[in-house]
Amino acid sequence: MTRYRNLLLFVLLAAAWGSAFMAIKAGLAYIPPVLFAALRYDVAGVLMLGYAFYATDQPIPESRGQWALVAVGATLLIAGYHTLLFIGETDPAVTSAAAAVIVSLSPVLTTGFARLFLPEERLTAVGIAGLLLGLVGVVVLSNPDPDNLLAGGAVAKLLVFGAAAAFALGSVLTRRIEASLPIETMEAWSMVGGALIMHGVSLGLGESLGDAVWNAESLAALAYLSVVASALGFLIYFDLLDRLGPIEINLVSYVAPIAAALAGWAVLDEVPTVYTAAGFLVIFAGFLLLKRRAIRGELPRVRKLVSRP
Repeated sequence: MTRYRNLLLFVLLAAAWGSAFMAIKAGLAYIPPVLFAALRYDVAGVLMLGYAFYATDQPIPESRGQWALVAVGATLLIAGYHTLLFIGETDPAVTSAAAAVIVSLSPVLTTGFARLFLPEERLTAVGIAGLLLGLVGVVVLSNPDPDNLLAGGAVAKLLVFGAAAAFALGSVLTRRIEASLPIETMEAWSMVGGALIMHGVSLGLGESLGDAVWNAESLAALAYLSVVASALGFLIYFDLLDRLGPIEINLVSYVAPIAAALAGWAVLDEVPTVYTAAGFLVIFAGFLLLKRRAIRGELPRVRKLVSRP
């Protein structure tokens, strides 16, 4: 029974996070991008704070190191990632599937940043090849025109790549800080802090609530992103992280683009290009090269989980 539960939750998480790219695209037709991202985490942050007070013994950070974890999370994992992602998705050339595929590079980039900032981490020649392969995948997906690099959404896709890099760097820096904090508490306060940062960026860009169009579509997109993709999505993530471990949960990044492509096609009539599919395959191959040892080490555990009644 446990194996079916884990599989169901894994599929639900991939569907929620993958379809979020479609919901972002839909909402951007009515709400300025950075303001949209900030409003999403106004709601999600409050919901996650409530859950942190309910589920943990330490719902409020106490030490300087713990607040440093929150600061990194708010700045890079929430504000940096979502500001660049939402702005990048305003370009019609960046489909839901394309954005999801580029973001799936995050686990690959995380390994690269770990090599730079964590002394105990080392990349072998095969690992370096995996990292480079992931970067090649983004180039394939972007399909830049050498005669006009601003055409075809290349700059917007680079912004989404910057979002993935911000998330990867934040993930590594939180491991570098010598402090521990319940992940629910860190996520909750990072969401609240990230929302505040994005509101400041939004004001600096001249965005205003008066520029937003509030209708059934925009409200549905905001509610879906805040409640389903963020609050409920992270609750499922926390549960699976305990049950499956970080290697297997990383695979969500590679199932989410499929959900993004299906949601984008069904709701927004987006048709993924051959470059999107090819870029996804190249990035996934890079991930397999980088994580080959960890994946091999997890296989016995996976077999036990699958065979468990």
